[in-house]
Amino acid sequence: MGPDFHRPAAPDISRYTPEPLPARTAGSDTLAGAAQTFAPQTPPPSHWWTLFGSPALEALVDESLRANPTIQSAKATLLEARENVLAARGVLFPAVSGTASGERQRISGAEFGPFGTPSTYNLYNTSVSVSYGLDIFGGARRELESLEAQTDYQHFALDAAYLTLAGNIVTTAISEASLRAQIRATEELIESSTRRLRIIDSQVRMGGASRADLLAQQAELGQDREALPGLESALDRERTLLATLLGRLPNEAPEVKFELGDLRLPESVPISLPSQLVAQRPDIRQQEALLHEASAQIGVATANMLPQVSLGATLGGASVTTAALFAGPNAVWSLSAGITQPLFQGGQLLHRRRAAVAAYEAAAGQYRETVLTAFRNVADSLRALTADGDALAAALEAEQAAAGSLAIIDRQFTLGASSYLALLTAQRTEQQARIALIQAQAARLTDTAALFQALGGGDWNEVARAGAPAERAISP
Repeated sequence: MGPDFHRPAAPDISRYTPEPLPARTAGSDTLAGAAQTFAPQTPPPSHWWTLFGSPALEALVDESLRANPTIQSAKATLLEARENVLAARGVLFPAVSGTASGERQRISGAEFGPFGTPSTYNLYNTSVSVSYGLDIFGGARRELESLEAQTDYQHFALDAAYLTLAGNIVTTAISEASLRAQIRATEELIESSTRRLRIIDSQVRMGGASRADLLAQQAELGQDREALPGLESALDRERTLLATLLGRLPNEAPEVKFELGDLRLPESVPISLPSQLVAQRPDIRQQEALLHEASAQIGVATANMLPQVSLGATLGGASVTTAALFAGPNAVWSLSAGITQPLFQGGQLLHRRRAAVAAYEAAAGQYRETVLTAFRNVADSLRALTADGDALAAALEAEQAAAGSLAIIDRQFTLGASSYLALLTAQRTEQQARIALIQAQAARLTDTAALFQALGGGDWNEVARAGAPAERAISP
């Protein structure tokens, strides 16, 4: 009884964005500046993080997939769901039970009249009982189908945990590398500001600069030094986050330290077909499993409104001695059959079925919402990659121009041919341009990783190694 579940059809579209994607993004001659080409109809590889070309990053991802407690918990939950399915399958088979008992008792003679004599004897009983509920309308099978759908949900929840964990490791490594570069740029700026402060101090003593110029440079140096602790604190947080993702305590952060130069920007970006996305994204498959479960519960609720038929049989014996327990005259047996039809239960069964139908409709809405969100994630990531290429090219041009301008004005100021205000402006512009360039480089790497996550991380079912997300047989 109830509807047979069919997977929802994938959206009938050929691309994620309203306009066709360009063949390639803009490129720049700098770190993470390679032009990226899009490879349509190509799903990402299962180990997509290897495309960033960092053996250290690959080692950390592999370690986290084995040691992270969230993964271990998801594995155990999946195993629990599978065992529940195996337990539920028993309802499809006859239930057989055996009993044996022995007792010694005394009967009063008064039970047989005034001349009766007391009697003491042993009594032994043994029997085998068989019962079987006929699943005529498929209620038990629908319940089993519901449990199997719950197992699928936990399976894709494990996939989602793997995908999220791998993505977090990659983005944390990129953030760490970006912060290290920003710290290095800030330290270089502090060093140059300190050098300029000495020059201005010398000029003040010689009468070539004012006291106001000296105080302004001291304030500039103080601002640069003020920015450094914030960057170092952010770096420390990324390091402790990385340790936690690896299943370690905060004081056990990995020895490897990531730099932007250690990470390679994937130049060829695979893009799955829209029809493949619904089969790759774990969150979509999770919602599909919930939809399947809700569909099966309609069948369960429908079957509960119909007759329930059961069969039973008992074979055994009763005797005052164990030797005669199985003798013919002492044998006992029984056969039984029963049918139960709910007649009136205050509308409970009817409303439970209506509730099951409403739950299915709610699950269908959640499924559609998840699909829409997934397609939006991919479209946003693709647009971000296109914009990142242009942004990095502009940031590189601005940084080169600012650095050149600062070098000229710094030389002029040293020779007394430029004002301190011009030097201060050039110095601040160059610092902002350098930081913006580092952030633009990191953004390209981060948004590429975000695209791989948005695409579902490839086909997890092809991952053939210990701890792979798609492993169906997981040891406790």
